Amino acid sequence: MVLGKVKSLTISFDCLNDSNVPVYSSGDTVSGRVNLEVTGEIRVKSLKIHARGHAKVRWTESRNAGSNTAYTQNYTEEVEYFNHKDILIGHERDDDNSEEGLHTIHSGRHEYAFSFELPQTPLATSFEGRHGSVRYWVKAELHRPWLLPVKLKKEFTVFEHIDINTPSLLSPQAGTKEKTLCCWFCTSGPISLSAKIERKGYTPGESIQIFAEIENCSSRMVVPKAAIYQTQAFYAKGKMKEVKQLVANLRGESLSSGKTETWNGRLLKIPPVSPSILDCSIIRVEYSLMVYVDIPGAMDLFLNLPLVIGTIPLHPFGSRTSSVSSQCSINMNWLGLSLPERPEELAVRIACIFIP
Repeated sequence: MVLGKVKSLTISFDCLNDSNVPVYSSGDTVSGRVNLEVTGEIRVKSLKIHARGHAKVRWTESRNAGSNTAYTQNYTEEVEYFNHKDILIGHERDDDNSEEGLHTIHSGRHEYAFSFELPQTPLATSFEGRHGSVRYWVKAELHRPWLLPVKLKKEFTVFEHIDINTPSLLSPQAGTKEKTLCCWFCTSGPISLSAKIERKGYTPGESIQIFAEIENCSSRMVVPKAAIYQTQAFYAKGKMKEVKQLVANLRGESLSSGKTETWNGRLLKIPPVSPSILDCSIIRVEYSLMVYVDIPGAMDLFLNLPLVIGTIPLHPFGSRTSSVSSQCSINMNWLGLSLPERPEELAVRIACIFIP
């Protein structure tokens, strides 16, 4: 008898949203199929799936141990969210090549369904960062006697939803600062800055309305500006590694001595970026709006207003039961789009997430 060959081994997910993209949240059931196509008859010991979700960080630092000695210190840490295994065909043992207990698969295409539940406890949102990541995947393994296993891994995306329709994220953020410039023995008048935004929580694609007043009583020409920054923080072995990136910015008009500029809702749009990650013990992703005055030849005057980038947008009229908001779709391409400065930061593409 001539044994056949494995032509293809693929994994497909039963998607929960209209965009046909595999996106899940804690407590959801992940289901799908392992698709096997063979040319001719094959004998199989087992077909297994292994599903796993984990956050992992890793970076290295150079250390100096003396005048002529240097070494590299590795920092790694991992958090496992779930680890699920299942046997779709056959038995657990794959370390022998006996002919007993083998299953015959005939030529053609075959589908094997799988299903498992994600933990009810909060999961970290899928993320790809400079020194760490949060990943979720399903791996299929086909074992046959006297042959190497055929393996395939496919990732899926998890959102830990952040609803910005909560009191803490709907509260206004504001601040005021002042700076006096000195040049040798002369002191000029102060530069003052006050700024306010309507709330703390936003979703990608929204525009932040910035209300600000900048008064220049100094002798220098200054420029008011605003920028959104993302801060990635990675934790391992009691150490922390931080990466700060510019997300979006705007520039006001140059302001000469004695002049005042007022922003009455100046708009700064949030591009497709990853949601905030606030509940993972080894990776945090946070955002802030910096409203500042660029002062040539001196330290800038700036205000930092914290932001939370969520996944569930603001409901019309503040009603969670609105017919519009209860079945809204949001465009969340953030996993496939890069920030302006670091194109390697974000890796996996999502199209559109349905929010129940």
